[in-house]
Amino acid sequence: MSSRSIYRTLRPVLSSSVVSSGLGTGHGIKGHVISHLPTIRFLSSDTSSSGTGNSQSENPVRTADGKVISTYWGIPPTKITKPDGSAWKWNCFQPWDSYKPDVSIDVTKHHKPSNFTDKFAYWTVQTLKIPVQLFFQRKHMCHAMLLETVAAVPGMVGGMLLHLKSLRRFEHSGGWIKALLEEAENERMHLMTFIELSQPKWYERAIVFAVQGVFFNAYFLSYVISPKLAHRITGYLEEEAVNSYTEFLNDIDAGKFENSPAPAIAIDYWRLPKDATLRDVVFVIRADEAHHRDINHYASDIQFQGRELKEAPAPIGFH
Repeated sequence: MSSRSIYRTLRPVLSSSVVSSGLGTGHGIKGHVISHLPTIRFLSSDTSSSGTGNSQSENPVRTADGKVISTYWGIPPTKITKPDGSAWKWNCFQPWDSYKPDVSIDVTKHHKPSNFTDKFAYWTVQTLKIPVQLFFQRKHMCHAMLLETVAAVPGMVGGMLLHLKSLRRFEHSGGWIKALLEEAENERMHLMTFIELSQPKWYERAIVFAVQGVFFNAYFLSYVISPKLAHRITGYLEEEAVNSYTEFLNDIDAGKFENSPAPAIAIDYWRLPKDATLRDVVFVIRADEAHHRDINHYASDIQFQGRELKEAPAPIGFH
C-alpha cells in the first residue's frame, strides 16, 4: 500500500481525534489518546482560526491574566481542583506533587570525615562557606535564595549523568535517577517559595548567575571523575543548609526577623494549615534539607563500599 493510500485510510481517524481534543464537535476516538496526555500550554495572541472550523474562537481557554491558550495541537489543558472543589492555581506543581513533610528527622546528624575523600569534601564546603557568610551575614532571605539556586544543581547533574549512563549501558538505575531529580525539584520549590516572599535585587541575581554557572560546571566535572566525592560534597552542603535554616529559625524566634504569613504556594506544596507562618515554612524546608543530606551521604557510602548505586534501592519519596 502506498503512503498516499495509507494517508487516505487514516485521515478520518486523525481528523476525528483532533475534533475529540476540543478542536471540533465530532466524537473521534473519544479522547482515549489525546485527552490523557500531560498538560502543555501554548500561549497565543491570535484567537482567530479562519478556515479550520474549530471552536477555539467560540470557547477559548484563557489563563488567569486573560491570555488565550491555543489548542491547535490537540492537547487540552487539564482542569484540576482541590479536594474542596476550588481551582488549583499552580502550574509549577500539581496536587500529587505536594506532601506532608517528615519533620521528625534528626537535624543534628553529621558525617564525620574518615578518609582523604571525606576530608577533601568537608573542607571544600567549609572553604566555600566563608565568603558566603561574609557577604550575607544575617540576611537570611537573600542567603536562602542563593542557597537554593545552588542546592538544586547536584540532583539535576547526578540524575542527568545517571540517565545517560543507563542509556549507554542498557540497564536500570535502581530508582536513583528519579530520586535525584526529585531532590532537584524539591530544592527548586524551595526557591519558588522564597521568591514569593522576597524579590531578589539585580546584584543578587548577578551573584546567582555567576555562582550557579561556576558551581554547575565544577560539580559536573567532579561527578564525572568521582560520583562518591560529588555526593559527599552535596551531603556536607546540605549539612550547612540545615545549620543555616536553624539560624534562620533562631532569629525568627528571637524576634530579629518578622514571622510573616506563609505564602500560598508553600501552604499548598507542604499541605500546611491555612494560618501557617514563615517559621512553619523554614521548619519544613530545614527538614527537607536534612533528608537530602542523608540521601547524598547514603549514596556516597554505597560507592565507598565498591558498589554501584543501582545495587541499592533508591529512597524515592524521601524528601
